[in-house]
Amino acid sequence: MPSARKLIPALFVVLWSTGFIGARYAMPWAEPFTFLAARFGLAFMLLAPIAFVIGAWRMSRRDVFYSLMAGALMHGIYLGGVFWAVREGLTAGLSALIVGLQPLITAILAGLFLGEEILPRHWAGLAAGFVGVVVVILPKLGAGLDAVTWPMLAAALFAVAGMSAGTVLQKKFGAARNLVMGTAWQYVGATVLMAAGSLALETRTVVLSGELIFAMVWLVLVLSIGAIFLLMILIREGEMAKVSSLFYLVPAVTAVMAWFLFGESLTWVQIAGMALATFGVGLATSPARR
Repeated sequence: MPSARKLIPALFVVLWSTGFIGARYAMPWAEPFTFLAARFGLAFMLLAPIAFVIGAWRMSRRDVFYSLMAGALMHGIYLGGVFWAVREGLTAGLSALIVGLQPLITAILAGLFLGEEILPRHWAGLAAGFVGVVVVILPKLGAGLDAVTWPMLAAALFAVAGMSAGTVLQKKFGAARNLVMGTAWQYVGATVLMAAGSLALETRTVVLSGELIFAMVWLVLVLSIGAIFLLMILIREGEMAKVSSLFYLVPAVTAVMAWFLFGESLTWVQIAGMALATFGVGLATSPARR
């Protein structure tokens, strides 16, 4: 199956990119923390029985603890912070730009806590990928910047830091562990965090609609199970700086999906940015040559 494993990075990027499309369908009908708490809770209820059936439900208390922490960071703080900031009025372009800092932050944390060596060409690839992301989202940066507040920016930056810290924590303490039950426990940590946010900050009003149901089913099955399992495999088998660089491709793929589904504009400048981001990812993930 070596050839099939080579498709995992591309498949992960495509599936992960659909998450932003799913969020667009869901957010008009539910508050972010309430929606995410339900999403993560459903994902746990699907994964836990599977782990029991296949005999993979036993985990040490230490592994459970680190899975809870990784889940609270990677799923709860990351998605909760981004969704809250966007709902409060942070523009999609600026939120995407801030999220684009995640590979660079992860590379720094991987060097500090995992001892990974980032070669100069890898840093150049990370920088090129970030510039490519800026070019892709540049047309969306102008609108609504005057309404941006410090709490919005702080929430988005906190979300990115949470994702970076969570992936490094998963790599250091949980990458070689039980993926099925470990991921299930991650969703317990994320559910508790989002439920607390929902109780403290939201009215928990939900309007049932076809779009909301579709978004929930899609995000639970395709994102919270499919894409996350692929990410866990990538974290287990790859260096964090290289894995995180794949996130540079997400804005480009999302822009293509939005153009196809919602008729959003897609210019030649954006296409050039996609090419630059792809080049940067290729440079950042290139193996060392002897």
